[in-house]
Order: sequence, then structure tokens, then C-alpha cells
Amino acid sequence: MTKLRIGIPSPFSIALILTLITFLLASILTKPTENGESVYLLDILSFWETGFWELLSFTMQMALILILGHSLALTSLFNSLIARLTKYCHNTANAALIVSLFSILMSFLNWGLSLVFGAIFARKVAERAQANGQKLNYPLVGAAGYVGMMCWHGGLSGSAPLTVSGNEHFLVDQIGQIGIELTLFSAMNLTACLLLLAIIPCSFFWLGKRSKEQPIRLTQMGNLEAKTSQNEVEKLDSSNFFGMAFGLLICFIAVRKVITEPANTGFGFIDLNYINFLLFGLAMLLHRSVIDFIKSMQEALSGALGIIIQFPLYAGIMGVMKYSGLGTVFSEGFIALSNASTLPIYTLISAGIVNIFVPSGGGQWAVQGPIITQAAEALGVAQAKVIMALSYGDELTNMLQPFWALPLLGITQLKAKDILPYSIIMLGIGFIIYVTVLILF
Repeated sequence: MTKLRIGIPSPFSIALILTLITFLLASILTKPTENGESVYLLDILSFWETGFWELLSFTMQMALILILGHSLALTSLFNSLIARLTKYCHNTANAALIVSLFSILMSFLNWGLSLVFGAIFARKVAERAQANGQKLNYPLVGAAGYVGMMCWHGGLSGSAPLTVSGNEHFLVDQIGQIGIELTLFSAMNLTACLLLLAIIPCSFFWLGKRSKEQPIRLTQMGNLEAKTSQNEVEKLDSSNFFGMAFGLLICFIAVRKVITEPANTGFGFIDLNYINFLLFGLAMLLHRSVIDFIKSMQEALSGALGIIIQFPLYAGIMGVMKYSGLGTVFSEGFIALSNASTLPIYTLISAGIVNIFVPSGGGQWAVQGPIITQAAEALGVAQAKVIMALSYGDELTNMLQPFWALPLLGITQLKAKDILPYSIIMLGIGFIIYVTVLILF
């Protein structure tokens, strides 16, 4: 008997499908204009085209935060850290605990860094087990390397919190500037981060103790550090002094801002631009030479393709929702189902569902942000709280959405079906943690 195979469209195709659905909903649900006529298809297409180009700077910010984080993970510093930690991964339980712990810690710094660091870490653990003839539950360790993607949006690269902390974000006229002291550094989010750090690694350890281990069979891969022989490049490109000097200069400017700015403006300067600026300096400093930095960026660029080609589509969807009135229709429906107590919970759940179809925190904020902020204003809920609720929902279902797992799967040589049983368990644990903090705070 032939097995039924259910295919899943590519994320780009899903973005196109969502665009068509948005066109259809706008033509059906939008209210009549002042002259009594409904919004026609040609008007909707015009709204879409207008929105298509409204998030170009945001697209570049999101692409850079992934590329620079990826580049940072390829530096000798992080590879040395992985080599040292791997020595303590004697069995599946220990490996799953340590890999998940550091994957989460890295996710609080940068999601691109966490994604690549966790993948390389899991791979190195498997290589060590294979070299020593040890058995290992490799899929569990691979899932541990990916679990940081369930925690990143509450960290220093969180798309929505960092976006609204700037003074020129696309919703600034509606909600103003919301500093990270109200979102990322709030008591609610810090509590969530501590619970994740305590519970998730322990859960992986528990699963590791009860899992079946198998011999490791890995094929050889190229050098993950992406280094290039220096006799093939110009002396200036290969000069450690030249590259490190510029990296150090950028880091000095970034650190100086942390020392001088808070006294005048608080921490409102820490936005996507600041994080990317700091990551740029750190990547140059730690790669040392210009050529090594460029090589790492070339390797990281392919991971940003989805952001570059999909974000304009999400921006177009936002344009239709914004200019046709469809966003207002959804907001009113959301308000009708919610009250001040339940809005954050419904926001988390809806964000988790939307993330399955729009696998990007930045793209999701562009589409869903206008809706939840309008609902929060109408119901008197703090904007910072619903922004974090959206962030939690967005990151939570990354454990179901395979889009961001592709780099990890490529490095570890695992398949999505291998890590999915364990990532689903973590999704359930994460859901309980996030709902708990949203209720308590």
C-alpha cells in the first residue's frame, strides 16, 4: 500500500498564500468608504504595493541580526567554548542538559548566535561520542541545541521589544516609544527567563535518563569555522591588527554609549540598530582579520534569504490591513472575545498560531502588531505586556515550525521528524511557563 505523504509548502509560498487570503478578507470584511462604495480589488492592490516598501529598513535590521549572530558563532572563541563543554557531555542526559542550557543562554544574547551555536555544539557532542564508540540519543541532543529558539524573543535580539524601543518604528504614532526596561527587563520577562533556564535543561536531563541510545553514524563535513588560507589573500585583509582595531573601535563606541546615555535618556537607545552595531564590532574583533570576517558573513548570508524575500510580502499584508481597515476589523473582533485579563493569553495563543504560517518574529510583528496594540488600548491593557505576550507566542511554536531549524538540521544531519517529538514536549512546558507569568504579573 502506498503511504500518504502530506507536503508542506515553502515559507515563501505560505507568505504568498497569506497575501491572497488577506486580499480576499479585505474585499469581504472592510467597511464601505465615505462615498458608499466598498474597497475594490484595485484599491487593495494599491494598499499592498504601498505597504510592500514600508519596512525596508526593518528588513535590513532583521537580516543583519541573523547574519551577524551567525558570524559570531563561527569565531574561534565560541568554537573553543564548545570544545571545552563537550568534554563534560559523557552521556545523553548530561549532553542534553548542557547543550540546552547554553542554547538558551546564547538565545538571550542573539537568536542567530543561539541557532548556530546550538547546532555546532550538538554536532560536536555526536562526533565525540562516535570517536569514543559511545551510544547517544542524538535527536534529543539536537532538540536541545534548537530549544533556544523557544526563548530568544525575550532576549536582547527580540524583534518586537527592540522595535518599539526605537523612536521611529512604524507604530510610534499609535503607542509611542516603549523602552526595554518595560519589556525585556521587566520583572515578568526576567521571571520567565529564569524559569526557562531552570526547568528546560532539567526536563532535557530527565528525558535523557529515560531515552534509548544508539551508535552514532555521521559523515564528514567541511570546516565549520570557515577559515581561509592567508597566502591567498592580501596582507591587509589577513592582518589581525587591522581587523581587530576596527572591531575594537566599534565596541568602544557601543560600550561608551551604555556608560553615558542612561543618565540622560534611560535605555531607550538599545534598539535593533544598537544591537546590530555591537554585533558587528564583536564579530570583527573576534574573527580578527577582515578575510575571516568576510568568509563567515558569506556562510551566514544564505540563512537570511528567507528574511530578505519574505519581509516585503509581510509588509504588503500590513499595508492592506492598515489602509483598507481590515486591521481595525480584526482588532474589534479580538476585543469582543477578550477582556483585560484574557487579552495577553489570547495574544500568546494567536501569535503562536500565526507563527506557524509567518515564521519570523519581525514579519509577525509587522502583521499582528497593529491589531494587538489597538486591542490593548481599547481594553486598557499595558502595551508592554501584550508586546511580550506576542513575543512569547511567536517563539513558542518555533518548536513546531521547521523553518528556523534548517541550519541546525543541515549541520547535525538530523531530520525534522527526529527532533520534533522532543521539541513538542518543550513547547508544552514553555506554554505553561509563559501563561503562568502572564497571569501573575
